[in-house]
Amino acid sequence: MKNILIIGAGRSASALIHYILEQAKTNGWFVTVADNDPDLAKKKVGDHPNGRATWLDVTKPNDRREIIERNDVVVSLTPAHLHLLIAEDCVKCRKHLVTASYVSSNLYNLKDKVEANRLIFMGEMGLDPGIDHMSAKKTIDELREKGAKITSFSSYAGGLIAPESDDNPWNYKITWNPRNVVLAGQGTAQYLEDNQYRYIPYQRLFRLYKMINVPQYGEFEAYANRDSLLYREIYGLEDIPNILRATLRKPGFCDGWNALVRLGLTDNSFPIIDSENLTYHQLTEAFLSKGNEDLSTEERLAKMLRVELDSDVMQKLKWLGLFDHKKINLSQASPARILQQLIEEKWKIRPEDKDMIVMQHEFEYEMDGRKKALSSTMVMKGQDGTATAMSSLVGLPVGIFVKLVMLGKITQPGVQIPVQQSVYLPVLEELETFGVVFHDVETDLGPV
Repeated sequence: MKNILIIGAGRSASALIHYILEQAKTNGWFVTVADNDPDLAKKKVGDHPNGRATWLDVTKPNDRREIIERNDVVVSLTPAHLHLLIAEDCVKCRKHLVTASYVSSNLYNLKDKVEANRLIFMGEMGLDPGIDHMSAKKTIDELREKGAKITSFSSYAGGLIAPESDDNPWNYKITWNPRNVVLAGQGTAQYLEDNQYRYIPYQRLFRLYKMINVPQYGEFEAYANRDSLLYREIYGLEDIPNILRATLRKPGFCDGWNALVRLGLTDNSFPIIDSENLTYHQLTEAFLSKGNEDLSTEERLAKMLRVELDSDVMQKLKWLGLFDHKKINLSQASPARILQQLIEEKWKIRPEDKDMIVMQHEFEYEMDGRKKALSSTMVMKGQDGTATAMSSLVGLPVGIFVKLVMLGKITQPGVQIPVQQSVYLPVLEELETFGVVFHDVETDLGPV
């Protein structure tokens, strides 16, 4: 195998492209970076002798299939809904596929064809999902080898802004796909608590957060992720009474985001009529019920949210621009799309800013007649607004895995996520050389 195709040159691609290009130089490979913005792809590739940039519209079947056919391993960093198009062509062209996104049911449906063609389709190979799977499964396997009975597992992760670059009321800036930021959490979160199934619908998700402590960095809010129950069997924790996967944000974020949910601005299901001619103030007013016209829009919204006019929540909404008399200038845009435009402007990371990734796993287990707790924490900061920790921790696991496939060190076919020892051990070992190190703290909780 000689040729690697990376589709997508966006926010999370920088570290991956740099890593793969350097590996290509060492091993005599050639890398093609394809994007619908060829200038962006060219910027990422530069004048590297083992790489080239090219234009690609993934929705055009002939162009997509032609470029996939010329390569051995395909990396898809496209929006998640496009992965299936690429995956189907990889099956037809008999090419390996790696993504950092969640593996959809449609992708799993290709399992038989993938295995029949001896192909490797590895998904969830980024940060979260990705590093979370590998680091958690490594600890789970180690505890089991010692004879421990695991009774509780919680996994927390967040892409945040470093304290030294935290200068807005939301304590947050965007280092990944802004559309996904807006739509995060939609659906119903599911997890297990004391052998009881727990379901949190979207409209209550950002109210029902919990606080966790991260050593040296203090308190964070954690709201439940999607379907934690999916990972019981994958992690080999079928009989566990407690399992939770959650997203971390700095204190105050969830209350502010919950206000946006209640107002209706995260809804992506319908277009706002004449949205290009509305102001943000008019849009906010349109979401409020009639009555109390003697009150200002801000006062009416505060009353609807049952918060004080000078509360932290209202200060966040005001700073975001919801009461500005400024035209939206987006035609037929959904509320979520309009909100995305706002946060892309307001939460933009500056060139000198540093982001921060926080990941923490918490285990409780029984061994030798004692109850014990284990907390495993990793914190990494980015270098600046381009060389972000988010880009590194999404891209490096993908790059390392691609290298192992290209070198023939990983050969197991199938539609997979990285929970096999043959995958997580070499990937985590190399990630440590980039500063991805988990620090463990064990506590004795007393007799069983």
